[in-house]
Amino acid sequence: MIKKRCSWVRANDSLEEAYHDDEWGVPVHDDRIHFEFLLLEGAQAGLSWHTILIRRENYRQAFAQFDPRIVASYQEKQVQELLANKGIIRNRLKIASAIQNAQKFLKIQEEFGSFDHYIWRFVDGKPIQNCWKEIKDVPSTSPEAQALSKDLKKRGFNFVGPTIMYAHMQAIGMVNDHLVGCFKHRELCKNH
Repeated sequence: MIKKRCSWVRANDSLEEAYHDDEWGVPVHDDRIHFEFLLLEGAQAGLSWHTILIRRENYRQAFAQFDPRIVASYQEKQVQELLANKGIIRNRLKIASAIQNAQKFLKIQEEFGSFDHYIWRFVDGKPIQNCWKEIKDVPSTSPEAQALSKDLKKRGFNFVGPTIMYAHMQAIGMVNDHLVGCFKHRELCKNH
């Protein structure tokens, strides 16, 4: 039986299908995964998510398995190595942002006990369940994403605008934006 997926998933693209089926919209409560998605969403700014997905393993290797403590300690030597790494997006601002965001991420962990405790407060600890019928109905931001973006910027984060933060919230399951005809929408609604 063919699974009905959200219309943004390219047909016969196993990478996008696996991401959609196994990760997108599934609630995340692991700080390492939170950091991974923050770093990848920042790298994706102005590009397609597919562009990042096909480089994800390269990012994993280049950014120490998405360990924020290691990334926070990167110096100019590591920046130069990253700028020479053809497996990632070689944008100096995005690379510098990843390092700076790692440092700020650690401060949030200190303040709140975990980044997970911090970020889920923006939706009162429970995923927002939307019921969109078509992809054109899905918004590019929300009041919650705007509040999160504003707070992260105040804390010194970069590449965390409201649109990027809404995409982040979708990815980590703070928002269920699977279309109602998609098999994952029903599955995620049942779980919450």
